[in-house]
Amino acid sequence: MRKIKTAVIGTGFMGRVHTEAIRRLGNVEVAAVAGETQELAESFGRQVCVDKVTGDYRELLKDPQIEAVHVCTPNALHFPISKAALLAGKHVLCEKPLAISAAEARELAELAGATGLANCLNHNLRFYPMVQQMRQMRESGELGEVLVVQGTYSQDWLLYDTDWNWRIVAKDNGPLRAMGDIGSHWMDTVQHVTGQKITALCADLQIFHKTRKRPKMAVETFAGKTLRPEDFDEVPIDTEDFGAVLLRLGERTRGAFTASQVNVGCKNRLQMEIYGSKAGVSWNQERPDELWIGQRNSSNQIVIKDPSLLAEGAKSYADLPGGHSEGYDDAHKQCFRRFYATVADRGAAVEYPTFADGYQMMRVLEKVLESSRAGAWVEVK
Repeated sequence: MRKIKTAVIGTGFMGRVHTEAIRRLGNVEVAAVAGETQELAESFGRQVCVDKVTGDYRELLKDPQIEAVHVCTPNALHFPISKAALLAGKHVLCEKPLAISAAEARELAELAGATGLANCLNHNLRFYPMVQQMRQMRESGELGEVLVVQGTYSQDWLLYDTDWNWRIVAKDNGPLRAMGDIGSHWMDTVQHVTGQKITALCADLQIFHKTRKRPKMAVETFAGKTLRPEDFDEVPIDTEDFGAVLLRLGERTRGAFTASQVNVGCKNRLQMEIYGSKAGVSWNQERPDELWIGQRNSSNQIVIKDPSLLAEGAKSYADLPGGHSEGYDDAHKQCFRRFYATVADRGAAVEYPTFADGYQMMRVLEKVLESSRAGAWVEVK
């Protein structure tokens, strides 16, 4: 097995998550990192023990030894960096959302197809073992016809007006925040599990904090609780704290979900409930090893992750035996493992979301915004 050299672009929360997950693969080396500035790159490089660092990602794209890049920057930079990387002949794994508009996402998807390079969008939630178990149960017919999907993706890290992150500002994040950041995860996962696309929706978005207190210095994601009142400037807010969406999937399936970053006590609660004509399943990301299975005429079950008991198609998503938890970091590892399998062998099966999936999701997100502004149902053609 040959060693693949990759570069991580972005030195924040997700840059660290990606760096740690890449190193768990064994056959991939984080050979370089790029930051917004040389100083940030050098600081991050020291923390993660990477010697080659730069404040200009374009320098990394010139290195013929680097085969792939991970784009872990603020959302507004996903498009230009991913485009430049593809044009430089690099395989690209990009954080979601793929871009801040469907037009940008479509251009990236078409460019990725034209270059023939491996391209992955990091919807890592697909890669939890119990999410794959739900998908296998649906594919095998155990759930019957999927009738209803519902749930939430709820967090509380932006509950206070003193909580701040670059995602709050549309110029860095795009026009949708709660829906774009975490609602997109929920919608991608429910489409993946049910095998159906969202065909129509009706959305309602709400900004609870019309102004927020922006720190006078840079803060990392989830770090706002440590600041003092004198450390802020007050600024108007143009992205939503909360969203609710009614959904139609395929011809008959109906559903509803919420995405919120102000639900007190919820740290990272993606709750997905899928109800079929034979059985129902429910999974909560805060309790990732548990899967609830609901029955009409027999007792309900709570199944604990154990690869020896999983469906055949879900077994490879669990590396540890029963009783050994696998969570957020492990889901990234499973996604990255499959991406790099296609980097090493361009004939290998693509078992991860691609830029084409990113384009489809950006179309859905733009319809969420359109629906909320109009106060009406809209179709996703």
